[in-house]
Amino acid sequence: MFLNPNLGAALDRIEERAADVRRAFTGGALPQRDDIATAGPTTYFTLDPLSVSAPEGTYFITRDARGDLGYTRDGSFALRDGRLVDEGGNAVQGANPDGRLTDVAIDPVDGVLARAGDERIESDGTLSYSRGIVDPRNAKSQLRRFAAGRLALARFPAGTRMISTDGLAYRPSSGVAAELGVPTANGMGALSPMHRDRSRIDVDRSLLRLKEAYMAFDALHAAESAKANLGKTAMDLVK
Repeated sequence: MFLNPNLGAALDRIEERAADVRRAFTGGALPQRDDIATAGPTTYFTLDPLSVSAPEGTYFITRDARGDLGYTRDGSFALRDGRLVDEGGNAVQGANPDGRLTDVAIDPVDGVLARAGDERIESDGTLSYSRGIVDPRNAKSQLRRFAAGRLALARFPAGTRMISTDGLAYRPSSGVAAELGVPTANGMGALSPMHRDRSRIDVDRSLLRLKEAYMAFDALHAAESAKANLGKTAMDLVK
């Protein structure tokens, strides 16, 4: 640990810049500093029917194993044991008709019997899947689509600072409450199916800023070393 506060601050800047470099490869990640924000397209097309992009200014809601809520822009989802989860394995939250949050999951019986297929997320946030049924009137089998749930969205007052340690899960500043809703309702926009958010971090600029942070630290360290050597030389002369 350095006693010099300037060197400590320089190391903190290196860590901040290094964190932004790591986040540059996380979908929907936001930069800690605006000087490395991207200016290009924010989404890209994917063939994954469980990947979606949220409307600008909104977040998907997840719940971790401890029951804590998180907010993410990364809509690269998957089904695990019938539940819709994010890349960290956290349960994606949907909204009940009464507005309460709940895990988005296919019918447990359909999941156990492996009767669900062709799962996809619609623009209104509905996770739907196909299931074969038999018409009792004519004994003919046919495919029907069923809704497993509808993804919830959250948005925050303009200017809210969102905090994250990994660029994937975010939380608002202390005391800021989320406004909850669902896509295409109550002023919430539609999802973009089969799209995924890019990170909002320019990789080249983030690497350049990290290099500059290292150079600044090296310069400070050299100056401190020269100062210490000068002091030692002066003491030796006095002796």
